[in-house]
Amino acid sequence: EGEEFYEASPYEPVTSRLSDIFRLASIFSGMDPATTSRSNHCLDAAKACNLNDNCKRLRSGYISTCSRELSAAEPCSRRRCHKALRQFFDRVPGEFTFRLLFCACKDPACAERRRQTIVPSCSYEDKDKPNCLDLRGACRADHLCRSRLADFHTNCQATFQSLTSCPGDNFQACLGSYAGLIGFDITPNYVDASTTSITISPWCSCKGSGNMEEECEKFLRDFTENPCLRNAIQAFGNGTDVNLAPKIPNPAVTALPKAEKIPALPDDVDDSNTAADSGVIGTCTSLQEQGLKPNKSKEQNLCYSEAQLTTDVMPDQKTFTDPKGGSRRHREIRILLLIPVLI
Repeated sequence: EGEEFYEASPYEPVTSRLSDIFRLASIFSGMDPATTSRSNHCLDAAKACNLNDNCKRLRSGYISTCSRELSAAEPCSRRRCHKALRQFFDRVPGEFTFRLLFCACKDPACAERRRQTIVPSCSYEDKDKPNCLDLRGACRADHLCRSRLADFHTNCQATFQSLTSCPGDNFQACLGSYAGLIGFDITPNYVDASTTSITISPWCSCKGSGNMEEECEKFLRDFTENPCLRNAIQAFGNGTDVNLAPKIPNPAVTALPKAEKIPALPDDVDDSNTAADSGVIGTCTSLQEQGLKPNKSKEQNLCYSEAQLTTDVMPDQKTFTDPKGGSRRHREIRILLLIPVLI
């Protein structure tokens, strides 16, 4: 198979591109600009978790486990810490876990809180950084970690054939796959408390890779220089998503112009999707006034003409009877019947 081969994800695909989780994020990020500019979104996420009994219990559980010092030589039980983290991310809804992991920050204090979400001193950092290929090998030796890594490569592998650099422009699938890696030896995290750039990496390096250095760097770049993962994190933190038109629209169809890549918005800007939705409704309404019928599909915002609907939706009904053509045919038959009589 070769070491560069990406295994297919064994999990069911996430089909919902614009999920309720993103809609919830847009509500919190689109609050009053005067208060939003001063707010700490990561602190707000922690407060929201504390208001939910299940989230509060499991979050307190992993923080307690990962912060418990065993001895001077062993600051914590990393195995138990990872198990508690896996339970938290597997059992708590994404509306709470995603807000903790991907909250938007405008100051270092907020970004440091975001970095400390998974208690990195126990779950992430270690005395020495292992080689990334050794870390990947250890992950592949565990069937669960191997499946989660394959899921990450499937949903977060950068592609230049989409506006967002994500496969199928599916931010939710990428973020879910990222969260699924937390609680294993290959756990990724923010490398610093920077607010200007987001850099994600597992705790490893490519030193000592020998003739495998190129492959090691390629694996590491899947995290550190991944535009799909970075765009997905920024989009969730800002409560934004994309609204795409079909890649190859039918010439007979009046389609909305393709939405351009939504940039990361600052915290003091209302970035809800209300304006985009109202624009779609207004366009289809104006088309209805001109005698066009809107398509009711949830995935595509298109308006089809009546003739196009007749051709595409009812392919068996493509022929029409011309009344003038029918009378002309009857005259030709009468002429043919008179020829023998004249002879």
